[in-house]
Amino acid sequence: MGTMTNRVIRRTFIAGLGMLLGILWSVPAHAADMAVADAGSVTRGTLAVDTDIPRGVTVDLVRRTIALGAGEKRHLRARLEATSTTTGIVGLTQRIRCLNASGSTVSVVAASARNHEGSDTTTYATPGHLPLYADLLFTAPTAGTYTCVLQGTAYSSLPGSYHLTAVANNTWLETDDTDQTGARWWQNPACESDDSTGACTYVGDGAARRDAWVFYDDGTPVYKWQAHPDAVSVSAQANLELTTCYQATASCAGAMQVYPRGENAVVDTRFEFIQLDATGHTCRTHSATARRTITDDAHHAVGYSSLTGIPIDSSCGTRTFLLRLYVKHVSGQTVKIDGVQSGTTSLTNGIAFNNFR
Repeated sequence: MGTMTNRVIRRTFIAGLGMLLGILWSVPAHAADMAVADAGSVTRGTLAVDTDIPRGVTVDLVRRTIALGAGEKRHLRARLEATSTTTGIVGLTQRIRCLNASGSTVSVVAASARNHEGSDTTTYATPGHLPLYADLLFTAPTAGTYTCVLQGTAYSSLPGSYHLTAVANNTWLETDDTDQTGARWWQNPACESDDSTGACTYVGDGAARRDAWVFYDDGTPVYKWQAHPDAVSVSAQANLELTTCYQATASCAGAMQVYPRGENAVVDTRFEFIQLDATGHTCRTHSATARRTITDDAHHAVGYSSLTGIPIDSSCGTRTFLLRLYVKHVSGQTVKIDGVQSGTTSLTNGIAFNNFR
């Protein structure tokens, strides 16, 4: 009886969460843990002790301070693993934020999130343990010392007393030890949590498009990236955040809310990294595909794609590449492609890297 009551409460309150961010699409643990495209060594700082994340509070979990020259680049990758003291749903957001010597946030903040679906949840790799990942390519605007922080925030409209806990050792922040020379960051346009202005890109039924190209036809300026002259190969990755638009959600424009909650959504994605020829047309296409299911209980979802060790084909006549991500609606709810919130927080983003060995 208690379990059933908790499930009813869980479903009752999820619609009112008004989450900023989303749920992690599953990836193999070994793949998720790797800094898949970094040139050179990385340093990982881990959370030393289990740390509570109370509702409505942002907690600094892992910090690293680094001295950088103007224009130096670092790839940061974070993992936050959390448990919960309640069987109800509690939103969890992780952010990678870099601060200058005066404590001000510098450039973009990378984030990802998921509802922690309860201490009794068995759908995670370790029951009750929710892992989240995020990536940031940080470029120092000026020479100086910067402190990059992994933060966790819990939020929910559930009543009562409860909290999430970041798990020691399995929560970490990883940072390059050397400059990611020539690396490039992509992010898609502004898309606020409630999308009250209708600025976001949607794929699905009703008024939505059937498909979209992220970083290509979603309002993002198309950028043609030049691989470094000394690179022996290149790599790329992308994090794509989607939100299901069930009726009465606070996370989508009203015109995009076609079906009642419980319909769920299925989308196909194709991540492409294209080497162009001298005329600006396709010479070699490298791609990775996936079918994603986002449940309405999850409501938000972030999926990770990567392409590593791509040879640079000299016969193409250029070292120019185009990065883009195709999203096609298959069935169920219309989905929103989440973008930049509050001017600085990036939910959907990509990175291209040079490999020098």
